[in-house]
Amino acid sequence: MITITESAGNRIKEMMQAEGVSDVYLRFSIKGGGCSGLSYGMGFDNEVKEDDTTVEQQGLKVLIDADSALIVKGTVIDYQQNMMGGGFTIENPNAIANCGCGSSFRTATNEGTPEEC
Repeated sequence: MITITESAGNRIKEMMQAEGVSDVYLRFSIKGGGCSGLSYGMGFDNEVKEDDTTVEQQGLKVLIDADSALIVKGTVIDYQQNMMGGGFTIENPNAIANCGCGSSFRTATNEGTPEEC
């Protein structure tokens, strides 16, 4: 379904520790909006919904809702640190166009409604 690199897994665990949460899921989702029509969402969640797929990556339990699962299949989530700071990168093989901001994209079948960056 998705791959979380070791670097991204370690960063997510650091964030969980900083927020004082331990037994939660990481929810990875797609929502409408952003410059290219769709954008990614990541956050901590305690609630597993009926249509969620659960995957385990890097010791993390990840939830993906049914609508998002179709769009994120094969996606790699990484965390990269450089002199300007760090951030998550998302490589989605289903995206046909990405916005310059890096958090918005478009697919061939789910174009969404573009907004201004």
